[in-house]
Amino acid sequence: MAIIHRTTLKPTKLELLTTWLPTRPWYVGQGTPELTKAGGFRLDDPAGEVGIEFMVAMDTSGPHPTAYLVPLTYRGAPLPGAEAALIGTMEHGVLGPRWAYDGCHDPVSAAQLLALIEGRTQAQAQSTSDTPDREVTRSYTGDGPLPTIASAKDDEEGTELLAQDGTPLRLRRVLRPATAVPPQGAFGHVIGAWNLPDGSRTRGLFMSVGA
Repeated sequence: MAIIHRTTLKPTKLELLTTWLPTRPWYVGQGTPELTKAGGFRLDDPAGEVGIEFMVAMDTSGPHPTAYLVPLTYRGAPLPGAEAALIGTMEHGVLGPRWAYDGCHDPVSAAQLLALIEGRTQAQAQSTSDTPDREVTRSYTGDGPLPTIASAKDDEEGTELLAQDGTPLRLRRVLRPATAVPPQGAFGHVIGAWNLPDGSRTRGLFMSVGA
């Protein structure tokens, strides 16, 4: 299980995302985001080397607050060949230098996401060690295990991950409240929860498989 350290990060995750989010094609804001952490969950790396977090970042800079789903991985050294996926570097008060990547382009994160969808691993609480996140639900009704993720591509709707057999997995980057129903034709999904600016809690679709 991943250990959550109570320490400092310089710069913080949200400071890195404030610069990075506006560079994404799915970012719907008009300027510099004003971000708060609204929710999310973690996944464990079986090797214990890579931190994996699926963060929900709430942007309140515009007239309509927008929740973004941002998979992140944290590494103790650069990931070879992943320069385009680098969000930034941080200094961790316990672990030292950390390289933060868009988790959609990190093979460790992608493999554990497939394990979550298939029910081979469980979502963990975002800020508490060794605690399952019961709000994250998943389903998979496909025939056999999903092949390894072969590619990831951002577009205006989010991020499409393609498995080696061509199966599409659609990551919802802009989250919609009260949409905890997978789209027609999907045979797998992940649903999670986050906080709204008024303090209420909502649920929505994070990812679907096949649609």
